[in-house]
Amino acid sequence: MKCRALVSVSDKTGVAAFARRLSEMGFEIISTGGTAKALEEAGIPVIPVSKVTGEPEILGGRVKTLHPKVHGGILADLEDPDHVTQLVDHDIAPIDLVCINLYPFEQTVSGGASEKEAIEQIDVGGPAMIRAAAKNFKSVTVVPSPEFYEEVLSELETDNYVSEETRRRLALAAFRRTAEYDAAISAWMENGEEFPETLTMRYERALPLRYGENPHQKAAYYARVGEKHLLSDVERLQGKDLSFNNLHDVDAARALLADLEDSPAVVIVKHANPCGVAVADDISEAYRQALASDPLSAFGGIVALNAPVDEELAAEITKVFTEVLISPDFTPEALETLSTKPNMTVLRAGPLTLPKLTAKDVTGGLLLQETDSTEDTSGYRVVTGEEPAPELMRDLLFAWRVAKRVRSNAIVLARGGATVGIGGGLTSRVDAAELAVKKAGERAQGAVAASDAFFPFADGIEALAKAGIGAVIQPGGSKRDEEVVEAANRHGVAMVFTGRRHFLH
Repeated sequence: MKCRALVSVSDKTGVAAFARRLSEMGFEIISTGGTAKALEEAGIPVIPVSKVTGEPEILGGRVKTLHPKVHGGILADLEDPDHVTQLVDHDIAPIDLVCINLYPFEQTVSGGASEKEAIEQIDVGGPAMIRAAAKNFKSVTVVPSPEFYEEVLSELETDNYVSEETRRRLALAAFRRTAEYDAAISAWMENGEEFPETLTMRYERALPLRYGENPHQKAAYYARVGEKHLLSDVERLQGKDLSFNNLHDVDAARALLADLEDSPAVVIVKHANPCGVAVADDISEAYRQALASDPLSAFGGIVALNAPVDEELAAEITKVFTEVLISPDFTPEALETLSTKPNMTVLRAGPLTLPKLTAKDVTGGLLLQETDSTEDTSGYRVVTGEEPAPELMRDLLFAWRVAKRVRSNAIVLARGGATVGIGGGLTSRVDAAELAVKKAGERAQGAVAASDAFFPFADGIEALAKAGIGAVIQPGGSKRDEEVVEAANRHGVAMVFTGRRHFLH
């Protein structure tokens, strides 16, 4: 008995050449609709599926392969005598190879198709045949994508069969494809519902990693299918492959940079925490000020800029050990200068588009929330007798944006559009204030402070006022707000309430 292959594909890339080589090896080719026409036009002998089933395609092609003559041939376990007997009794010939790829549902809905157009691109027979062939991989070879054509042909031409190991691997690829397909359809049917009863998220491995946070941990980076992600539109120009920790830090740096797009800005990140941030009239000055914020912590950090790097700035950057440098562009001279530090990873990247939702993994589950976006400032209010001067207000708003991206508890001190001291990731707000003051030293005098959450006691304000802080911005909302405001008034510190907290854990 001749081997038989069922070939029915939406993506016809390479299918004629694939079917021709199968035919030359003695396969009978069964096909449907547009695929059958394409193969016939290429001069390949084809048996229409209607001849196999004895029934015409109906309902505009919606029903053509959903028939026992097709699925019996795919699902029969040829090692089971009872299955073989039933095939004979029902005059069903086995199908040895199933080459299917699905209607382009994802591409259709991504292009803004109407509901009717989208529904017509929901494949029914294709997934049924793929799943059937994958289930019966002991007897059937499933080919769910053109990427597998050459591998299957090579084994057939060399060994006259496809190994069970390959058939099992192809079956896995097939089940992954139908799972992705169903996930795309369910996401479309949810119609943008943010927190559905069940959550199906599709990711694909975008980057293998040397290891995780520590060398003994295996790791990889997975990107959300069909969406902009951390490495979208990113080009590595030189340096080592990105590590797990690099990616975490790059994400933190670019997320903060996205909040500072209105000025030339530089963000320096260490262990996912900003250690130096500045905005200025030109990018070189912004870099110098960001570095001056905490040059010790900047050692081995991630530097992200939102303006091009020239030769002079590149020379400054190479003076400090930098793991990763990110900029929208580099002059040829800058790249030549940076090449003297071959271990520095240099990335060309534009602004990061933040997603609508962000997630955090917890043991056995996922915490999902709206992204913490920059808020409308019209509701901010001064709660002290002292009004912040215009230049202090500019620094307050800058420090408040930075505080949003510092691990809580967070206190950010800033002056002249640059951070001068950051205290983050601490379990006490007064400790965060004291650390920020310590980092700033004399630069705290005349600076402003931002707190990502309210001050539960007046001690934090006392510590900031003692260091010479001139104004504070915070959410407010503490039971002791009156005490906190009274302490600010007593020390002549202007205070602004935002009404919004910015915890980052």
